[in-house]
Amino acid sequence: MRAVRFHRHGGPDVLQLDEVAVPEPAAGQVLIQAEAIGANAIDTVLRRGNSPWDRPLPGMLTGDVVGRVVKLGPGTPPALLGQRVSALSEDAFGDYAAADAAFLAPIPDDADAGAATMMSMTAPLALRLLEAGRLPAGGSVLIHSAAGTVGHLAVQLARSFDPKTIIGTASSPARLDFIRDFGAEPVDLTADDWPDRVRAIAPQGLDTVLDAIGGTVFAQGLDLVKPLGTMVSYGAITTEVPMIPALGLRSRSVTGVSLYGWQQARPDTARADIAEVTRRWQSGELRPVVHATHPLAEVARIHEILDARANLGRLVATP
Repeated sequence: MRAVRFHRHGGPDVLQLDEVAVPEPAAGQVLIQAEAIGANAIDTVLRRGNSPWDRPLPGMLTGDVVGRVVKLGPGTPPALLGQRVSALSEDAFGDYAAADAAFLAPIPDDADAGAATMMSMTAPLALRLLEAGRLPAGGSVLIHSAAGTVGHLAVQLARSFDPKTIIGTASSPARLDFIRDFGAEPVDLTADDWPDRVRAIAPQGLDTVLDAIGGTVFAQGLDLVKPLGTMVSYGAITTEVPMIPALGLRSRSVTGVSLYGWQQARPDTARADIAEVTRRWQSGELRPVVHATHPLAEVARIHEILDARANLGRLVATP
């Protein structure tokens, strides 16, 4: 089968299609024949290299795969064979992908495959971030990268917590307009005074901040959190891992969220999160946006858009 690999670190041009063996699903796994594959921004960091999370070469791309289950690993429930599902895979960008059967999102036959890629990891993650952030009714939340794959879903899901204020950051006029259309107050993260602009919107401080940027942005965001508020870190796209001064927290909380860690610690709740976001999607309450779809052979184009931070919602590949 075809699968995307990179044999050296660098720009999008290092991505290539290789001929590899079809993966054999391990115990508790399924093999999915891919219809659509959702891209993750963290893979641009891994592709470039020199990050705290570099993996051995040749590198693979993670992603959320939608397709039919065509083979079962040992001990996997037989009823899953033939089902249309969405699943997170560590080696997603190929004609087939192996995935953990425990956290599959069932996908209706008539549902859009690109939007469905967001039901297995990104939408459940967005919901879990808000839960971890303890966003209170009538409160205020700041969502960084609010036009991205996770961010635009978090903006929508935040409304169910009945907050007073939802603020989203982005880095271009198109992205700021996109955030505004979903009902968030947009703030330009490229402006030197962006923290002051947030303070003008939420002068009492923020109850919750969702951050996957790290570095200076994390530190500035933490300073905006009010006493007893919560800073939620779920990544560091800048590769600058946050350093937290314990004595400087001033009664504020900082928590980290990893979807994989959550699944291992609370598997039943993690499955309930998948069911909940899928329900909201099917009811029309949650509207996942696909920015563009490209053939698998044009995966470099997907990474060019991710590198430029130009996507509104998710980028998808089709085999």
